[in-house]
Amino acid sequence: MANTMSTKRDYYEILGVSKSSTPDEIKKAYRKVAMKFHPDRNPGDHTAEEKFKEAAEAYEILSDSDKRAQYDRFGHNAFGAGRGGGFSGHGMNMDDIFSQFGDIFGDDMFGSFFSGGSRGGSRRSRGTRGSNLRVKIKVNYEEIAKGTTKTIKVKKYIICNTCGGSGAKDKNSAQTCRTCGGNGQVRRVQNTFLGQMQTVTTCPDCNGEGSVITSKCTACRGEGRVYGEETVTLEIPAGVQEGMQLSMSGKGNMGERGGGPGDLVILIEEEPHPFLHREGLNVAYDLHISFPEVVFGTQIEVPTIDGRAKIKIPAGTQSGKIFRLKGKGFPSINSHEKGDQLIQVNVWTPQNISEAEKIALESLQDSENFKPKPDKNDKTFWEKIRETFS
Repeated sequence: MANTMSTKRDYYEILGVSKSSTPDEIKKAYRKVAMKFHPDRNPGDHTAEEKFKEAAEAYEILSDSDKRAQYDRFGHNAFGAGRGGGFSGHGMNMDDIFSQFGDIFGDDMFGSFFSGGSRGGSRRSRGTRGSNLRVKIKVNYEEIAKGTTKTIKVKKYIICNTCGGSGAKDKNSAQTCRTCGGNGQVRRVQNTFLGQMQTVTTCPDCNGEGSVITSKCTACRGEGRVYGEETVTLEIPAGVQEGMQLSMSGKGNMGERGGGPGDLVILIEEEPHPFLHREGLNVAYDLHISFPEVVFGTQIEVPTIDGRAKIKIPAGTQSGKIFRLKGKGFPSINSHEKGDQLIQVNVWTPQNISEAEKIALESLQDSENFKPKPDKNDKTFWEKIRETFS
């Protein structure tokens, strides 16, 4: 299966804008790029068509405030899983793009600019694209570290099997629209001071579908879809984190009368670990040990993401000391980098002691060895923390 974490260009670079650009600036930039590489202006030029598609994809993300925020945080990985398995970016077919183009800049502008109309006049819009769905998926630390596959049941609009999505009772119940002749659009020629200008607009009688239903399907009442359930398998890549969104193309709600499905957006939720907590790519663990253990030194077993590990506590270890288990943290979703496990030693002070213990401790109270002798070169607690997580 194809890996979606590969060679996509930066969306801001595609449109020639910066990360601080306003929505209006992004819209104007998209219009400029789309005009330049429109297939009708570059017939037979496959490179121009790819750039046209690329610009449409970039605009789809950057024009949506939520998608743009996710892209700014995670890049292309916010919309596609690194392990393949059905996830993809927001790829669009040409019909989707032309529909988007007309919605943004107006059908009249679209038709008048490309008055040759080789594509606009023959384009037929089928129904309305379905809406996106959002689901929350909980993943534990081990699943985040290794990646996982989850199978869920999604309640959504699915295609009507009775009519095959047409919305018509039978094949004789849908007729070609007389107004547009089945094209889904109507053309008008206007005389202007620049000469004749041709405009193309959505047919008002069939709403761009090219056909009119005379008798509706009884199962879906003419919508071409019914409310049902689908089992979906999700491939969650290693390294995801709380709040990250993944997108599964075409797994959202089915559109009306063959309009095509929306996407399934998966929001990642991290399940808390009983002992560990996450600090970016690192995993932190608070180790509580007794005073005799730090005096004499000890070997102790600690929990990790994928099991347990033994570490050696040298005699004389001070409270606050941080030990590092290299590579025992989380992998990065964007690179081959991997975090560590950080173990901070905390010396446990007993709260209730027996009379014998009290006498023993009192006998040591004035001992020179038990008086604090901090090293002036030792780093402060906060310096250690900053150094550890830098």
